[in-house]
Amino acid sequence: MKKLIGQIIKFGLVGIICFFIDYGVMIFLKEIIGVNYLLSSGISFSISVIINYILNMKYVFVSEPGRNKFVEFLIYLILSVIGLGINQLVMWLGVDKLGINYMFVKIGATAIVMVYNFITRKLFLEKKEKSE
Repeated sequence: MKKLIGQIIKFGLVGIICFFIDYGVMIFLKEIIGVNYLLSSGISFSISVIINYILNMKYVFVSEPGRNKFVEFLIYLILSVIGLGINQLVMWLGVDKLGINYMFVKIGATAIVMVYNFITRKLFLEKKEKSE
């Protein structure tokens, strides 16, 4: 249990770092460059996914020994594309359907995707503990 709590804390710290990257790039693209909020959100999410993979696999999750890193990244990418779909759906619903400012919706979308990310990465990427 102590290991899981430590892992959740580290995952949260990586998530916070990547949130600021995601959020900052999204705002920059939307407010400074004038890119549509959905495209800005998709681009920023994609950039943060790469950084998130590197940090999570280095500091949070323990990979299966001998697992091909390309396959591992491919699994991570597939899970992240699903997370992107969830992110975009929440953004669209919140902004277009409910009329909430995109900056606020992004915070909620990030929280939802963060829970999804932890669960799926734990299930599909982490080394399985052997029961005795």
